[in-house]
Amino acid sequence: MLSMKNVQAYYGNIHALRDINVEIERGEIITLIGANGAGKTTTLMAISGIVPPRGGSINFLGQPIHALRPDRIVSLGISQVPEGRHIFPHLSVAENLDMGAFLRKDKGQVKEDLEYIFDLFPILAERRAQDGGTLSGGEQQMLAISRALMARPTLLLLDEPSLGLAPLVIKHIFKIIKKINQEHNTTVFLVEQNANLALHTADRGYVMENGRITLEGVADELLADDRVKQAYLGL
Repeated sequence: MLSMKNVQAYYGNIHALRDINVEIERGEIITLIGANGAGKTTTLMAISGIVPPRGGSINFLGQPIHALRPDRIVSLGISQVPEGRHIFPHLSVAENLDMGAFLRKDKGQVKEDLEYIFDLFPILAERRAQDGGTLSGGEQQMLAISRALMARPTLLLLDEPSLGLAPLVIKHIFKIIKKINQEHNTTVFLVEQNANLALHTADRGYVMENGRITLEGVADELLADDRVKQAYLGL
């Protein structure tokens, strides 16, 4: 579904991604784990077109996307939930969700998808007229995920969905991520510092260090790998 081959990315003169090779099949949950500053977020930004690669290629459903604008990439079926949520704080919950569907023309289906969102997260239905900035951290994360889903993606990019949230809220968010994947066959690429949670959620995983992929494999194999245990699982 998505293929990154020898991708290079920079922030100014800083070489942030070095020869990144990632393969994602339709219907999978793939996770990318690593320490702060390893290049995980930059990987998602490269896919989304926000940090255009300076080398290598990114293909989505057989089409090269590494030279496309972010809005064009969204229209092809890729949505990103950014680290820190970045909802529109002065817009209502309903208006934030409308922004997620901004590029869509199928208004009837948008209405159905909105009802699906409110089934997933009933609290958002209750707070639909409330400004996004007044929601709790967990509710804002629910809104950020929901806004991305309103674009009807076939590939959902999630950047640190557990960041700053209480354990019970994290458990609920990850349960919903699995549900979205299973019910809609939405492929998920999950960047997450909580390696234990990420690998227990994902089918396969990649480990990133200093802008490079250093390990990859089935999630269970990575959970059992001594290097992963020592560096990321505290075992």
